[in-house]
Amino acid sequence: MNLFNRVVPSRRQAPAPPQRPVGASASPAAVLSGPGPANLTGEWVVDPAHSRIGFSVRHAMVTTVRGCFPEYESRLYFDAHDPSRSRADITLFTSSVDTGVEQRDAHLVGRDFLDAATYPRMHFTSSAVEHTGTDFFRMSGDLTIKGISRPVVLDMTYIGHVTDPFGYERAGFDGTTTINRSDWGLTYNSRLAEGGAMVSEKVRLQLDIAAIRLAPSGG
Repeated sequence: MNLFNRVVPSRRQAPAPPQRPVGASASPAAVLSGPGPANLTGEWVVDPAHSRIGFSVRHAMVTTVRGCFPEYESRLYFDAHDPSRSRADITLFTSSVDTGVEQRDAHLVGRDFLDAATYPRMHFTSSAVEHTGTDFFRMSGDLTIKGISRPVVLDMTYIGHVTDPFGYERAGFDGTTTINRSDWGLTYNSRLAEGGAMVSEKVRLQLDIAAIRLAPSGG
């Protein structure tokens, strides 16, 4: 079966966001004080209903296939005063991969690629965060796919933060990096008659993150 056969696309329901914070009430969105991320110190979680952890890869050397992992768990900590103490931990469920084409998704979760039956999770754990500009950060960490851990570096851009109409305190970040999939054992490919590969070795990872602040635990 060709990875890129075209069939009827699938639709998955996005996971629900966390429940409304206790005592929160609906009100107009309000931007928090301060022009930068100075108010962000604390624990956060990615809101899957308003975020996208995705990828794109060149297909047949002439077009781009895009997909995402809509099912994941996350835990974030941001330290506005010392960004180097910030950290991120995200677990993606490989069987949730969604490119909009069911047969292609079935191939991706199979043994040729992610082998979701054997490796149901991918994992990213940060190891260092560097503040590189007013709204720019560089996050280093280890990405684990199919039991193989390799270092990656994400370029992150701070978008802004608000309190939404339901009382959630939200912060937005965009992140991107490019990896070589063969470094994680994702080596399946086929050759084109004109030369070159059907699927590029380079995969661009793209994170469009809307994070929700977690309420401090009682003590």
